Amino acid sequence: MYTGIVQGAFPLVKLKKLPGLSQLRMALPEALLDGLEIGASVGLDGVCMTVTAIEAEGVSFDAMQETLNLTTLGNLAEGRLLNVERSAKQGAEIGGHLISGHVDGTAPLVRREESENNLSLFFQLPERLRKYVFHKGFIGLHGCSLTVASVDESGVFSVCLIPETRRMTNLENLKLGDPVNIEVDRQTQVIVDTVERVLAQRGLAE
Repeated sequence: MYTGIVQGAFPLVKLKKLPGLSQLRMALPEALLDGLEIGASVGLDGVCMTVTAIEAEGVSFDAMQETLNLTTLGNLAEGRLLNVERSAKQGAEIGGHLISGHVDGTAPLVRREESENNLSLFFQLPERLRKYVFHKGFIGLHGCSLTVASVDESGVFSVCLIPETRRMTNLENLKLGDPVNIEVDRQTQVIVDTVERVLAQRGLAE
């Protein structure tokens, strides 16, 4: 599990594409290497990944075909900055909301609205995820815990980035059309799915 508070955006220094698999090597700072072991979970752009090697050249991860198909990790290039968060430790402060690292899909950036100290980003939700996204609800974007500022009937929603989020993450660098990994709030998803199931059962019973 992750807190949704990204610890920085760091470069992908090597990408090796194999049949059904991509091997990623990340350059991480010493602060994120402390206590890191092979088999540990690390969030990369919101995707839960397992450490496969720790070397002087960087930390390595394997991305399987399903991950490549479902997330933005399937369209990476060397040099790309990825949001990184170590998995949460027991007793850690949850500064955002709990994120599992199991991405639900992607959404393209459709609009940017920028002022002196604020940046609003607008994304188009896949239709199947629209029922889980509400005004003032939580959403995970590239591993960042954010609050939904607005959402319309067409499935376009917005988030607002404060200067610290812009400084610490790669969301600042998004261009129109760029996709982001989305993870809907699991509590919201459970409630919506449960209500739908109960209503469907009552309808059948009647």
